[in-house]
Amino acid sequence: MIIDGKKISEEILEKIKLKVLSIKKNRNIVPGLAVIMVGDDPASRIYVNNKKKACSKVGVYSREYFLPGGISEEDLLKLISELNRDQNIHGILVQLPLPSHINENAVIEAICPEKDVDCFHPFNMGKLLTGNANILPCTPAGIIAALEHEKIDISSKHCVVVGRSNIVGKPISLLLLQKNATVTICHSKTLNLEDVCRRADILICAVGKANFISKEMVKNNAVVIDVGINRLPNGKICGDVDFDNVKFIASYITPVPGGVGPLTVSMLINNVLECFGKLVEKI
Repeated sequence: MIIDGKKISEEILEKIKLKVLSIKKNRNIVPGLAVIMVGDDPASRIYVNNKKKACSKVGVYSREYFLPGGISEEDLLKLISELNRDQNIHGILVQLPLPSHINENAVIEAICPEKDVDCFHPFNMGKLLTGNANILPCTPAGIIAALEHEKIDISSKHCVVVGRSNIVGKPISLLLLQKNATVTICHSKTLNLEDVCRRADILICAVGKANFISKEMVKNNAVVIDVGINRLPNGKICGDVDFDNVKFIASYITPVPGGVGPLTVSMLINNVLECFGKLVEKI
């Protein structure tokens, strides 16, 4: 069973669209998202454009800032400070990675936690750790949305997460724990990785290595979630999982593209609404 992330995302966006229409009608205000991109990375520009399209589709106001790669950290922080005070902006996203001369942690921490739609700020990560999060990191939230849409039971299942990044690996592990899964986190120092992966009921891979997960690493009828996005020498996009071979073994699998990617975008837009709601409550 191939999990159609694009279809699930469209269903989520349609629900968000109705909420935005209600907000416009009852409050005469529009939720707003600001996206900042530093430099001219082609992949990042695609992501930013996809976010803009999603905002337009549901009626969320979006503002994009395409900044030169040589911008100083001071000037970038100044812009974030201005957006923190902007009452028309309810969510702020800085596209990562940033140029090496800019401290990513300083930039993330400069974003007001109440406008941190990526859920990268230490305050929001702390709330996630304690199970009290108001918003969830976009890609992990998209993974949970996919599993729940397909009515895949998480409770008591052995979930193996390959990758320990702050963006995907660590937060998805926390969310799975909160759903009563037994979670194993694997990384570059894990011994007998193939054996560990083969024990997974639900296998999630986010390492950024093309076709890293082979069919020998997947047990029969496992659920396989591929978070990777890799470009091959021939220009084609593929994930971290050898999809063509693993799909015959897995009970459910996400494709790349068209799997987790669209869900990440829809969860981002949902976070804009969540942030909007909390900020409006304060007014």
